This record gives sequence, structure tokens and C-alpha cells, in this order.
Amino acid sequence: MVIFSLERTPPLPPDETWRRLTQWHRHADVVPLTRITVVTPAPTREGTRFVARTGVGPLGFDDPMEVTTWCPPAEGEPGRCRLEKRGRVIRGWAEIEVRPGPGGRTRVQWREELRIRFLPALFDPLLERTARAVFGRAVNRLLRRA
Repeated sequence: MVIFSLERTPPLPPDETWRRLTQWHRHADVVPLTRITVVTPAPTREGTRFVARTGVGPLGFDDPMEVTTWCPPAEGEPGRCRLEKRGRVIRGWAEIEVRPGPGGRTRVQWREELRIRFLPALFDPLLERTARAVFGRAVNRLLRRA
């Protein structure tokens, strides 16, 4: 199990930052070999479920997630979203927090706990470095693209 966090300060208002990070289908555009299927009706709210399918053809795995906290930013108050990962391969959670930041920017904090079934703790340092790189790149791309 690893826990890691990322921070970014994009030159965007909080509501636009929130929109870019929480449009789940957009994550497939920035994470290689991944397809996103939202399995509950829009709009996103507590109870929204979606599945990230990573792989090629029959070789891959599903990462089902459920939104358990959904508080978009409003009137200067921070936004917070929590996802529970409920797959057979990947377990854990992710939290996204969006708040007004310095100099008219927005501060984003992305925290995540990852547990991968059958992966020994010996590989935790490699998993943390890899996850930080992959999620960091994904967050950067999501924030850059309107």
C-alpha cells in the first residue's frame, strides 16, 4: 500500500479547475491505454460510479470507483471529492481538493492511497514513484486542456 499526494497551482479559477479534474471521461484522454465508462446517470454526485478499464483487448483490468464525497467549490469555499476504488486488482481511495490559491491561482491537492492485489510491499517504493509520475502527468494534462 502506498499513499502519495500531488499539489498544483494552475492559473485557473477554482470552478474551471474543478470541472477539468472531475469530468471523468476526460481522464481516458490523458492516461494511456485507459477507457472510462460512467455507469450512473449524470450529473456527478455522491454515489456516482465509473470504471477505468486499462489494457489492450482482453488483457487488462477494471478499476471501479465510486464518488463518496462530492462538494464542488462555491463562493470562495474549497471543493472536495473523494473516490473509493473498489476493484479486484486495485483498491484504495483518491481525494481531490480545489481551493483559491495565491495570486489568483487555484491550489489543487490530489491525495491517493493505492493497494494492488498480490503486489508485495517490497514494490511499494517503485509503485509510489510510478503512481506519482503517472498521476502527476495526468493532472497536468487535465489542467492544461479545456
